[in-house]
Amino acid sequence: MKIIDTLLQEVSSVMEEARPVEVAIGAYWTLVTLGHREALYAGLSSTLGGGDEHHHGKSYPVRDCGQLLHLPLAQLAALAYSENLLEASVGLATINALLSIRPQSGAELNAADIVAEYGAGKRVAIVGHFPFIERIRKLAQTLWVLELRPHDGDEPSERAPELLPQADVVALTGTALLNGTFESLLAHCRSDAYVLVLGGTTPLSTAFFDLGIAAVSGTRVIDVAAARDSILQGATYRQIAGKLPLTLFPSTGGF
Repeated sequence: MKIIDTLLQEVSSVMEEARPVEVAIGAYWTLVTLGHREALYAGLSSTLGGGDEHHHGKSYPVRDCGQLLHLPLAQLAALAYSENLLEASVGLATINALLSIRPQSGAELNAADIVAEYGAGKRVAIVGHFPFIERIRKLAQTLWVLELRPHDGDEPSERAPELLPQADVVALTGTALLNGTFESLLAHCRSDAYVLVLGGTTPLSTAFFDLGIAAVSGTRVIDVAAARDSILQGATYRQIAGKLPLTLFPSTGGF
């Protein structure tokens, strides 16, 4: 069973009670807002899959554009399965919004601090080029950064089967859930490696612990209006207002 299957099962109990309020697709981040018992909840996802090739109508990045709020919530969340990355972004943001309705308790820790603590003197692999890369490079014995679009010093993502089995600490980006590579990346990690999932797209769910994940670092939206305004004005992750980075650990049932 894929993790998306598990996440959809986890949120199924609240799905019938919630209603979609807004789908906001910004340049870098997507925000889905839901209403539940007189309160608003929102979830984030990286915005992937837009592009100039769609501008002339040969294909559509979002097939039901303009009608998404009329879709059943289960159908909106199931867009996380879509091979169309922009639709998958909407689907995963919907799942994250649903998870926020009945949230797990988490520690207010930055994922960079966790990677630094466990990766000092170790062989570290990070899937995704995060802002803290140079900090970890100074601490780790060896650092491999795997990227679809490599920066200077990065490794192409095609080397994952070769490099991930060598790593003592592995940080997997939550965006791997969008492009369908999460399970294959995890399969290349050693069973004794310290593996965490991180990034604003990452669902804050204890379901990852059943897969051997040691920590889940994601983001909870605590001010929907502030997050919406910044995302629609082109915010990068650091610029998103109204967010709270959180980390779940299995040893304390999510804290």
